[in-house]
Amino acid sequence: MFLRHRICLLIAGPALLWLTWGRGPVVEEHEADDPHFTIAPERLPDRATMARYLGPFRLEGAWVMRSNNVRFFGYSSLVPMEGGRQLLAFSDSGDVLSFAPPGEPPRPGAVWPLPLRERARGKVDKDVESSTRDPVSGRYWFGLEGSNTIVRFSRAFRETGRVAPRGMAAWDTNTGAEAMARLPDGRFVVIREVTPGWSEARLHDALLFSGDPVQHPDAAPFRFDGPDNFSVVDMTVLPDGRALILMRRLLWPYPMRFAGRIVIADTARIRPGAVWHSTPLASLASILPVDNFEAITAVPAKDGRLTVWIMSDDNHMRTLQRTLLWKLSVDPAQLPWPK
Repeated sequence: MFLRHRICLLIAGPALLWLTWGRGPVVEEHEADDPHFTIAPERLPDRATMARYLGPFRLEGAWVMRSNNVRFFGYSSLVPMEGGRQLLAFSDSGDVLSFAPPGEPPRPGAVWPLPLRERARGKVDKDVESSTRDPVSGRYWFGLEGSNTIVRFSRAFRETGRVAPRGMAAWDTNTGAEAMARLPDGRFVVIREVTPGWSEARLHDALLFSGDPVQHPDAAPFRFDGPDNFSVVDMTVLPDGRALILMRRLLWPYPMRFAGRIVIADTARIRPGAVWHSTPLASLASILPVDNFEAITAVPAKDGRLTVWIMSDDNHMRTLQRTLLWKLSVDPAQLPWPK
């Protein structure tokens, strides 16, 4: 993540030494570890205060997740399963966390490593920063930031293909495919985490694939327009084709302080070579229980509202950061249609 570069440029010390994580043996899903995690509720401000920052969203709850499992850290992407009764979280180290979110019937959690190909570069080929899933075929696609590749997996979590798109070749090691989504018509959108240079505060490089990137690697470039000086960290597509994009900014390096934004954009308005505009919806400010939020997903609820889950990446720095989980809800009729 580009965040790590910023931290290292601003401060030094043993607490922020980045380790290269070795890869353990491949573990099939049925052999996964029990993460033994706990989910404890966070204290929330009053409704009026939250409404000033969250706009159309209602914060239904916030929790801190803790575990002594050595693979429990660094979650950057979420995929809902079984209508949201189960969530899969994917980490910077190529691990999967399966858990039932609060409010759903309890079930055992599990954590296991994705069977990504072993290479000498180690973590660079396991840094999952984005993910998306086809609910019909059950296939997954993962954006590996370190190597700027997209890897496809079967429903059973077996690799079935990978590609290093030419359009992502210049996205650098830690500023790559941070957000990826499969659109309802089968096309794919990938957005780069940061803007191309320090002089550009808003426009992010992005790619539109005509289908499965493994089969259609030649993508059309466009630019995504977000709030000033915020990084793109994840996105989720709503049933009507609009997308919620999660954004993050490091405010202060030690102790770490973050701000976030949720913006909305209409995927029907993506045009090759043009700018895809977004509209701000919510400000994830320090008056709320915030951390390094990097994952977002949305699930339709029975009452017609949408349940939106967001999750933070603790960067394997448990004394400085936390793994937070938020449950938001929103009436899709209250969300604007950006132009």
